[in-house]
Amino acid sequence: MKTAKQFLRRSAAFLLAASLLCTAALAAEPEKTTAEQRREDLEFLYQTVLVENHPNAFANAPESAFQALKKDIESRLETESDVEFLLDLMRLTALVGDSHTMISAGSAADFRCYPFSLILRDGQWYLSTLPTAEKASLGKRVIAVNDLPVEKILEAFAPLLPADNPVMLARRFRQDCQIADLYEYLGLAEAGEPLTLTLAGGRKLALDPVPYAALREEELAYLADRITKAPATAQVDSYYFAKPLDGDTFYIQYNTCQNAQDLPMEAFAAVVSGILDEGNFRRILLDLRNNGGGSDGVIWPLLEVLRGEMAEGCELVGLIGPATFSSALINAVEIQEMGGILAGESAGGSVSHFGAVRGFSLPNSGIRGQLSSKYIDLNTLLDAGAGRGVVALEPDVSLPQTLADTLSGRDTAVEWLLAHPEKLAQKEYPDAPLTRGRFIGQLYEAAGSPAVTLDGLPFADNFGIEWYLPAMAWTKEMGIAMGSSDGTFSAARPITWQEAAVFLIRAAGEDMVPNPAADRRGPLPAALAEGGNQAAVTRAWDLGLLPEQADFTKTPTRAQGLEMAKALFSSHS
Repeated sequence: MKTAKQFLRRSAAFLLAASLLCTAALAAEPEKTTAEQRREDLEFLYQTVLVENHPNAFANAPESAFQALKKDIESRLETESDVEFLLDLMRLTALVGDSHTMISAGSAADFRCYPFSLILRDGQWYLSTLPTAEKASLGKRVIAVNDLPVEKILEAFAPLLPADNPVMLARRFRQDCQIADLYEYLGLAEAGEPLTLTLAGGRKLALDPVPYAALREEELAYLADRITKAPATAQVDSYYFAKPLDGDTFYIQYNTCQNAQDLPMEAFAAVVSGILDEGNFRRILLDLRNNGGGSDGVIWPLLEVLRGEMAEGCELVGLIGPATFSSALINAVEIQEMGGILAGESAGGSVSHFGAVRGFSLPNSGIRGQLSSKYIDLNTLLDAGAGRGVVALEPDVSLPQTLADTLSGRDTAVEWLLAHPEKLAQKEYPDAPLTRGRFIGQLYEAAGSPAVTLDGLPFADNFGIEWYLPAMAWTKEMGIAMGSSDGTFSAARPITWQEAAVFLIRAAGEDMVPNPAADRRGPLPAALAEGGNQAAVTRAWDLGLLPEQADFTKTPTRAQGLEMAKALFSSHS
């Protein structure tokens, strides 16, 4: 098991690792190239890799911006260094604005670095590595670099770093903040000159750049060496593990979306199921904070077990943080789809994002990289993702890890959860588009959540873990919504006003009479008079079930769905 000290020290020592510039897995030694070979590589990267093989290279920047940058790079192919050319390629690739699409930095043997690293805790940057002679400044907050606020430095780094949200940008910056060549390339530092760090309180440190290889000979001090113990939830050297934290809380750590050879996920899920059956746990914590992805489907046997526990009244809380990325990000949104809560810090991954990466290699230099092969739109695939596009996944309960807790070996989020046994709630997104599945769930809950029997999946396209699954069975049993002719329901699709009216009228029944307080005297709005199901729309309007002041040219929102469900069942009461 990694201790908290080992984990923080490893993180603080990124400047000593070959993972510089975010791409350890794809590293390759760039070859010396001529100007013409560089031109061929640049054209291959732009046309073959980005334009022809990325799902939408121009999603975040117009084609004209790419062509302007490409022309700028072409103007200096004969004069720039190999490092500068590599950084040019990184900048062109980063313009895509995709956290998965990037250029490898290679072995980093030609880079020069400043002997320091940073750690981000609760929105602040702190020194985590320094030369031994400056170790008294470890843990001090950094407020400026070369007299520019850290926020401005981060903005300046953005064109070089592959990131589709601010959380990932900060994570990438933390990995690369010590590379002198980046500061010089971006015009933030003079070649060969010291980098000046301004600390809270006014003290300044001047650090000279040294060759990457020479860092191994430097005497460095690490903030991690001050950690004296590890929390019970410290990251382990395994794909997943589980244990009780106390009699009420069961903890599962899921570190990579892969099957362990010695314990496949299906077997692990069976072990977890057995332990949960024997215990009387009130809350399950599923920790995705160390998980950078893999295959999102691996976890499904476990999710099915946990969904069964939730049906028995157990609360599921997923833990997320800046390292939660890619497939693990999808799994986190699936926890919300189950009705679970997310706690911790905003994830490095975006709710909807480009992904499913493939590798590539440039023909002359051998420089390698990776690019996305598809767009994963959770906004349309899951109700929990509705209305949330390419934005960092936020927790329902914000519990950022503090530096003080890190140094004392404490897990801020887990300790808070253990001290707060009360039932938690998902963050509300009242203006998010109302999906068909959520509206059925709202109707079901407004009806008092009547008992139903789940005998298989109600509809062919149900996943089997949705929080609204009982509502699906209820709506089918009651004849409120029968789905399509092929047996599907399309629960994640935004509902139309006409569809909502049909569901309302079927749920109301033929005997419902207008509520005098909501009796409509005005005419049917023009936007509602268009489209099908006019009999249901007119009746729903006359019964006061549709919100009178709504903009019927737009998709209903979650808040309007609740309003309609309450209007229906308050009329019935």
